[in-house]
Amino acid sequence: MRELLTTLREQAARNPQQPAVTFVSDFSQISCIVRDRAELDLHSRRIASWLQERLSPGDRALLLYSPGIEFTTAFSACVHAGVIAVPAPLPGRFRHERRRLAAIARDARVRAVLTQRGDLADVEKWVAEEGIVGAVCHTTDTGEGDPDAWTAPDVSPETLALLQYTSGSTGAPKGVMVSHGSLMANVERMVDAFGNDSRTRYGGWIPLYHDMGLIGLMLPGLLSGDGYVQMDPMSFLRRPYHWLRMLDACDIGFTAAPDFGYELCVRRVTDEQLATLDLSRVKAADGSEPVSADVVTAFTERFAAAGFPPEGLIPVYGLAEATLMVSATRGRPPLRTAVDVAALEGQELRPATGTTPSRVLIGCGGPTGSDVLIVDPDTRDALPDGRIGEIWLAGPSVTAGYWENGEATDATFREHTRDGRGPFLRTGDLGGLLDGDLYITGRRKDVLVLHGRNLHPSDIEYELRAQHEELEGLHGAAFMVGADDGVDTAPAIVTVHEIRAHWGAERLARTAVDMKQTVAREFGVPVAAVALVRPGGVRRTTSGKVQRSAMRALYLAGELDTLHLGEDRLLTTALAEYRRVTVR
Repeated sequence: MRELLTTLREQAARNPQQPAVTFVSDFSQISCIVRDRAELDLHSRRIASWLQERLSPGDRALLLYSPGIEFTTAFSACVHAGVIAVPAPLPGRFRHERRRLAAIARDARVRAVLTQRGDLADVEKWVAEEGIVGAVCHTTDTGEGDPDAWTAPDVSPETLALLQYTSGSTGAPKGVMVSHGSLMANVERMVDAFGNDSRTRYGGWIPLYHDMGLIGLMLPGLLSGDGYVQMDPMSFLRRPYHWLRMLDACDIGFTAAPDFGYELCVRRVTDEQLATLDLSRVKAADGSEPVSADVVTAFTERFAAAGFPPEGLIPVYGLAEATLMVSATRGRPPLRTAVDVAALEGQELRPATGTTPSRVLIGCGGPTGSDVLIVDPDTRDALPDGRIGEIWLAGPSVTAGYWENGEATDATFREHTRDGRGPFLRTGDLGGLLDGDLYITGRRKDVLVLHGRNLHPSDIEYELRAQHEELEGLHGAAFMVGADDGVDTAPAIVTVHEIRAHWGAERLARTAVDMKQTVAREFGVPVAAVALVRPGGVRRTTSGKVQRSAMRALYLAGELDTLHLGEDRLLTTALAEYRRVTVR
């Protein structure tokens, strides 16, 4: 098995003038910054020499960059220096974001904070405010370092290249230890699964501190493809058309995005914009959050007019603990399977027949080199195809565990089935195998168990958005209260959802009532409270996943900034007593 440094240097020697990384800040102005492979190699050795003078192999460097070409260069420099890269978002404006970043820096015990001139003031202010000690801030775009002084470090496939911190929900973030070998194995399997080759150019808007951007797009472009093109995420969010235009104009063959990115394109790309696009050469992975069958269908049908092929949108499943990708469809349209709702609530994948209530699930293809086992999480018995359980994994892409957290590593990475098979990685995700495809049904910790039924919050959240125009394009969180949280009330469902304030108080109140009726009608369960908050009020991870546990904690503490709260009287009374006791 190979490691990153050798592959990067071979690519630079073989194709020195080939663009390695291109940054598109605003496609309406076609403004690009390009760094070819020879320049990337030169700047990587320059920065690496600076790191080698001050750090030892295996030390950690925090990478904090606005979108641009400098993150790619800094990551490559860490590889050249034998330093472990710790990608993270820049300090945000919210207190919980800044605290989380400080927790990452302290947990990793970073020795350097790498950034660029335009971000330095914000980074230094954050360092001072949070009391981060023992780490020097360094701008990598100021020319410091001597590329000729660089020496190749002693690395192997087992050498750690990256700490990918999981977003977490309410607990401390954990650093997934990703080795050179795991990165190379995952990249090779992605290239094979998607049918890509050395002529494939990769590109997208996903931030590079996110594993789908870093491992799913940037690294394959550098290690085995025709380079990588990055778009400023804000340019995409302002005008989703810019992403699709970039794919066409820059001859990008492979891209990736979370499900909401494709939904945004369906809603906001106009017929006039659609007429300018040629997407016939593009393959696009859809992952990082639950993949909606409706979104897959809508995107494929909408952009067929631009030549987008039926098999072009590729549902994938993966997670940081398995480096990135676990399963994907290959060379065919994704499977949309209508499953029996009653069977689904009973932890069974059974295709619906006749007039029985059904829900459409999207298949995420077959395993791509990982051993996938579906296991009853309570008994640890392996389950047959068609049964829903926790997804357990083994194989070379499974990472080494969590940085300096032996207890969490043992609990997550070293589990065995009741008959002694293992070790396996426990993903915490629920799903099942049916006719060779892996179907994801939710997170084990998020399942709502009410009156003996197992409901998935993502289903409730999606249905609310689908049936209420006021919620379209926004985010929600459904969770339980009264089960094991100390609130003295019967277990009940609460939904928190973003909504725009311009609807007015009367419309907000009516929407909350209608949302309760929707859940009762579609799922047969009551909702005890609906909390409507401003856009951005539902917390999400850096990869866009809803942090339901964090939203539940805010709700229980009475710390939600609501535009409207429709709450059952008994629940209001129970919460008042709970808060009176817990704040003492």
